[in-house]
Amino acid sequence: MATIKLHKGFDLKLKGSVATDAPLQDRVDSKMCAIIPDDFHGVTPRLDVKEGATVKAGDPLYHDKEYPAVRVTSPVSGTVKEIKRGERRKIESIVIECDGEDKHHELDLKAPVLDTLLESGLWVMMRQRPYDVVPVPGIRPRDIFVTAFDSAPLAPSLIMVAEKQLSYAGKGVEVLSKLTDGAVHVCFAPGQEMELKGAQCHTVHGPHPAGNAGIQAANIAPVNKGDVVWTLDLVTLCRIGEAFSTGKVSYTTRVAVTGQSVEHPQVVEATMGCGLADLLNGNIVPNEGGNRIINGNVLTGTKAEENGWLRAPYRHITVIPEISKKDEFMGWASLNPNRYSIYRLFTTWLAGKRHKECDMDARIKGGERAIVCLDEYDKMLPMDIYAEFLIKAIISFDIDKMEQLGIYEVAPEDFALAEYADTSKIELQRIVREGLDRMRAEMS
Repeated sequence: MATIKLHKGFDLKLKGSVATDAPLQDRVDSKMCAIIPDDFHGVTPRLDVKEGATVKAGDPLYHDKEYPAVRVTSPVSGTVKEIKRGERRKIESIVIECDGEDKHHELDLKAPVLDTLLESGLWVMMRQRPYDVVPVPGIRPRDIFVTAFDSAPLAPSLIMVAEKQLSYAGKGVEVLSKLTDGAVHVCFAPGQEMELKGAQCHTVHGPHPAGNAGIQAANIAPVNKGDVVWTLDLVTLCRIGEAFSTGKVSYTTRVAVTGQSVEHPQVVEATMGCGLADLLNGNIVPNEGGNRIINGNVLTGTKAEENGWLRAPYRHITVIPEISKKDEFMGWASLNPNRYSIYRLFTTWLAGKRHKECDMDARIKGGERAIVCLDEYDKMLPMDIYAEFLIKAIISFDIDKMEQLGIYEVAPEDFALAEYADTSKIELQRIVREGLDRMRAEMS
């Protein structure tokens, strides 16, 4: 196995992690499940169902306007209860009422591999670089990169999440190998390596964002202009292998419920898209300043309500206080020796507390200001690019400079840690997302 050592980045350790020996909780069966189209960037939905329609697990709910073969499927069998729309009739969610019968759509395993993968609905679980969108059918990727670990704060082990399907990982590699002329690269955390026939396996050492597939790709075979690569995680790889072995897609997942405001951090077995209320189930510690429920991790996740839905990639919920110390003296400028900083701004670093579990709430503690080139982004981004200059080029939409500075190999999640560490409080992920979308529209 090849070894990759990354030195840039930072492991943000928060309170509320799941103990390594914590038992798997009983399965949560939700009466309602939902699919959120915003989770599948690059797909413009065109509905295949109406309210009141009966569907099986694996039946298409909608397809892409430009590429009709790209479809998003139902995670359960039941009845389409509601199609919620927002401004300009944008589809915000499709809610399915479960019938408990677990009927599944059968895949045609005799069809070409590409057609079967598109039919399964697992296609939308992958991402394409450039642009960090759902892959475009008909374009063979140069390489495919699979990450087998998640290094984000409080994130669950992907080996644990995919435990029931791990035996299908080899089949998943076999399937993906038929879709690329290059290699299928699988990257593991130290001590979690597996032998996968047909894959080029790597061990990645280093702090977050070492677990991002895009970071791994940048340190193995960077994406240049004209290249197309696919990225996915181990869980999706195993689901692909299982679908091509059994003819059915599994929509069961394991979800880590974590965070300082969770009374008993735990791992729960559930169905993709289930209700958050069923997952949390009164497991939140009351807080005077309120609590922030996050779909995903604290760096890249999306804010959610308790009556919301588990969103893709369907494996992590974080709950932290909105305000942990409401009446703190001097507020964000407090000189409290227990204050946390990624930099050596407070005396906490003398006691080594930067690398221990810490309290943290949802406050930004400061306002947006001009970008100052202090190498803050570069220290948090283990890629061979000039991150600060790339952000400036995106803001000014200078296409030539964006190409020269590496726009084709980045995704918003790669800048999440830099956004946290940024003293200028710039919304880097939003800027990168908007830049990628504008670049894609310009080049199409």
